[in-house]
Amino acid sequence: MVGESFEYAKEAVVGKWNKWLMLIIATILLGLPLMGYSMKILRGEKPAPEVEDWGTLFIDGIKYLIVSLIYAIPLIIVWVLVLGASAVAIMSGDSTAMMGAFAAMGIGLLIMLVLGIIIAVFEVIGIVRFARTGSIGEAFNFSAILATIERIGWVPYLIALVVLIIVGIIFAIIVAIIQVIPILGMIIYLCLIAPWALFIARYVCQIYDSAGTA
Repeated sequence: MVGESFEYAKEAVVGKWNKWLMLIIATILLGLPLMGYSMKILRGEKPAPEVEDWGTLFIDGIKYLIVSLIYAIPLIIVWVLVLGASAVAIMSGDSTAMMGAFAAMGIGLLIMLVLGIIIAVFEVIGIVRFARTGSIGEAFNFSAILATIERIGWVPYLIALVVLIIVGIIFAIIVAIIQVIPILGMIIYLCLIAPWALFIARYVCQIYDSAGTA
């Protein structure tokens, strides 16, 4: 799946400089058109479609963002509560309260990590359901999401997500090294965002399709 997704992204941009340029522009425009373009890939379009119909890309991108933000609400709430409580404790100037604040932040980050993993398990499938049905509600159809995961198999599904995380870490390291180069590093990074988004979308698409669903 990693190899196929890499070839998919590579075939989409290498030697096709006009499409790559359009994807870079889609990235610069707050990333919304790029998110909308990813929706096409999540629907199973192969090879990668042309970058066109910008109005639809923007609208789909906004819907994608809305779904992502809704899924992020629990994380945002925990972060605000932890940050707010810690800020109050730190401003109090009491050393004991400050130590407690730092401990609370550590616990809060741990809770966010666990919560983030749980959310990701549902969000990955939910996003594909949204892309294929066009219904935001289907992104939160948890019974259907669970049924899809069961068809994939919990162990293969979780392994696939872990692999994606590992690849993401490798990509982040490469990006961090590249960005050390002044100006040129930022340009290279900007050029890599779209292929990376294509890779993720194609990979997630394959995970979903492994359930044998349309």
